[in-house]
Amino acid sequence: MISKDSHTQHISQQFNAELEEVRSHLLAMGGLVEKQVNDAVIALIEADSGLAEQVREVDDQINMMERNIDEECVRILARRQPAASDLRLIISISKSVIDLERIGDETTKIARRAIELCESGESPRGYVEVRHIGDQVRKMVQEALDAFARFDADLALSVVQYDKTVDREYKTALRELVTFMMEDPRSISRVLSVIWVLRSLERIGDHARNIAALVIYLVRGTDVRHMGLARMQAEVRGE
Repeated sequence: MISKDSHTQHISQQFNAELEEVRSHLLAMGGLVEKQVNDAVIALIEADSGLAEQVREVDDQINMMERNIDEECVRILARRQPAASDLRLIISISKSVIDLERIGDETTKIARRAIELCESGESPRGYVEVRHIGDQVRKMVQEALDAFARFDADLALSVVQYDKTVDREYKTALRELVTFMMEDPRSISRVLSVIWVLRSLERIGDHARNIAALVIYLVRGTDVRHMGLARMQAEVRGE
């Protein structure tokens, strides 16, 4: 098991600085992505096409951050040849940036739907569900990043557990919206757009879960990504 302090005890202070810098860059990228999730949902609900366009424009910045962090990780691997917990840290960062970039892609999709719905001029059903599930997945992203910042496997486990709740609520919302479309065929086009937004939010939750699983790997040294919840809980608790 490792903690935050485990990464500040190298003989080389330069190595310490390199590890801390790449970790801080990951968390900065995560903070930007979390804001994108929030802004994309607000843009949709408030019919703010200007904010939606801003979300789309930031996607290039997120992609650039992913490339830069990848390059940092490759340099550290090549120059330092890290072992044990340091190697797990670099692997966890390099995999987490992939999930963060994909969250950015999903927020761009939501922003695109928001612009389309603004142009249609009528708020369809499903906005209550979008706000609710949007708040949930934004919190998942935030807590997954907090767990990474604090090397907190217990918090990471709670993110994984909460993903089950989001999946369940997504399926419930989907059934309700499909029923509504059957009752009012005129709404099909608009409600389908909302369903795609909910699908993007559900995927964002999946990516937050992946990051949380990487935190558990980082702290405990076991790859838990394909474990069931019970085995994952036992791993975190050291049982």
